[in-house]
Amino acid sequence: MTDRESGPLLSAGFWLHHAALTWRAELDNRLRPLGLTPTQFLLLASVGWLEHLDGPPTQQEVARQAGADRMMTSKVVRTLEERGLVDRRAHESDARALRLALTSAGRVLTRQATAVAREVDTRFFGEESEDLRAALRSVALLRKNALSSVASVDDGALGR
Repeated sequence: MTDRESGPLLSAGFWLHHAALTWRAELDNRLRPLGLTPTQFLLLASVGWLEHLDGPPTQQEVARQAGADRMMTSKVVRTLEERGLVDRRAHESDARALRLALTSAGRVLTRQATAVAREVDTRFFGEESEDLRAALRSVALLRKNALSSVASVDDGALGR
């Protein structure tokens, strides 16, 4: 170890942060010609994936899948709806919830953007990135588990 390899340079978190910034900047540059931001893409892809698995998801389910704040999700989904990429419909049994579905145009754009994201991933992480994906998933699950614990405490406090 040299003097230059000390302090924050020894932190995996430091490098993860900078790698994420670099990856996101590249994704942003590559999605821009499609008229999407990384956040818009993530929400569109989450709608499409959840819809594929189990029919039209709720906006809350999309936010949870994307790891996004509910208020930000609502704002971005409204923009996507205005662009004709997503349909928002009232939930059949919960007046507070909305169901989301990709429109035909949304499905086409999501396929194009997914191909772009896969190219960026391959460029940054290589063709065989299973080990990295597993390591990142284990870190991400720490956040999901913490959020689930908070939600359980909140639900219990509210008598749900």
